[in-house]
Amino acid sequence: MQFSAAQIGLIINGIIEGDANAIVVSFGKIEEAKPSQISFLANPKYEDYLYTTEASVVIVNQSLQLKAPVKATLIRVPDAYSAFAVLMTKYQEMAASQLVGIQSPSHIADSASMGSLVYIGAFAFIGDLVKIGNNSKILRYWQ
Repeated sequence: MQFSAAQIGLIINGIIEGDANAIVVSFGKIEEAKPSQISFLANPKYEDYLYTTEASVVIVNQSLQLKAPVKATLIRVPDAYSAFAVLMTKYQEMAASQLVGIQSPSHIADSASMGSLVYIGAFAFIGDLVKIGNNSKILRYWQ
């Protein structure tokens, strides 16, 4: 999946500084991030990386005062750590909604039937005569 800085800004209610069309396809640590990755800066001890990171987008606190020019597009929020956590949660929800296929190991009875675009997660047990509808996701819950 890919998102623009503008789309991410809407998800986390942030203010964009820089290229709102900057594209993000994955996450990265601020000190290791590559182009097309998003990172965040919440701890001041990592601030020096903000000026050297290759990340396309970085989530920062609104209160951050820049000490030098930044190449990345910034998304300013009240709390960068919380905003990044919200973004990760939303991303995981979206990724899970797009899953299709059957993971191993799982058990599916021969008499079970499945619709289209179904996802069966690892360790799932689908018993006799079970009918699974279109676009269903069967996930194993671990405590």
